[in-house]
Amino acid sequence: MNLCGKKILVTGAQGFVGTAVVASLKSRGVLDENLLLPSFGEYDLRTREACEEVMAGVDVVIHLAGVTGGVTFHRAHPGSIFYDNLIIGVRLMEAARKARLAEADGEAQAGVKKFLTAGSMAEYPATAPLPYKEETLWDGYPDLVHAPYAVAKTMLLAQAQAYRVQYGFNAIHLLLTSMYGPGEKDDFVIPSLIRRMVDAKRRGESFVEVWGTGKPTRDFLYVEDAAEAIVGAAERYDSPEPVNIGSGIETPIHALATTIARLVGFSGEVRFDPTKPDGAPRRAADTSRARVFGFSPRTDLESGLRMTIAWHLQNRS
Repeated sequence: MNLCGKKILVTGAQGFVGTAVVASLKSRGVLDENLLLPSFGEYDLRTREACEEVMAGVDVVIHLAGVTGGVTFHRAHPGSIFYDNLIIGVRLMEAARKARLAEADGEAQAGVKKFLTAGSMAEYPATAPLPYKEETLWDGYPDLVHAPYAVAKTMLLAQAQAYRVQYGFNAIHLLLTSMYGPGEKDDFVIPSLIRRMVDAKRRGESFVEVWGTGKPTRDFLYVEDAAEAIVGAAERYDSPEPVNIGSGIETPIHALATTIARLVGFSGEVRFDPTKPDGAPRRAADTSRARVFGFSPRTDLESGLRMTIAWHLQNRS
């Protein structure tokens, strides 16, 4: 699909990932007038009326809006996280399915040609073997802390596949790994570590304490690479199976923290507190399916961290 000339709805466009996706679309020649970028203040997408209103004239939907945060936020708000993520996605996809534009001759009907949902690696079962393969997505229950968010997202995959079978609706589902980069909220691991290391350096502190043992691993993907994958899938992926979007590289939290300390110039001790929770022990994705539409991450972790740290130093007091 050539996205130029299409009217594209991007939910969550003002957010961390959404900002990068909009930039990627514009770099491909998509014009401002063809981008519909509703904010929460303009449209409450938890309501059916708002979902139907934003769908008028739309050719492609890239659904990024959602409610999420770090471990502390997920523990404190499981009910609203589940409801908001589920109801926004379900109502938006239903509105997209029903949306129709009359052709000039008044005979044929055309509507939303593709609906892309950004899901999460958190959807995988807590016991899924590594690296995560898309075929194992339904083999168990997600990690309990993130289950309300994860299950709500997985239900959108079920909806997409059901709509494809019954209505011929072209909906795809991406499983995004842990993303990082300029502009990410402070309660996620990388911006939190950067802020704490920078503050410790400025104050001349002798150590920074990090929760957990440092042994868990994560698959980190620079946000601009994630945006390229999302837009690439919108252009070139049309299958019902979900797709992992990640770096394919496992990074231990211990290595991440010590690398950030080195890059910000903090020479004190990075001290881990094993009495605090670690979270899921390991996460890594098999990203081979994403090669179908040409995705391969371009930014290695250290380069991405350097750019992220530079942004924090420039934009945070």
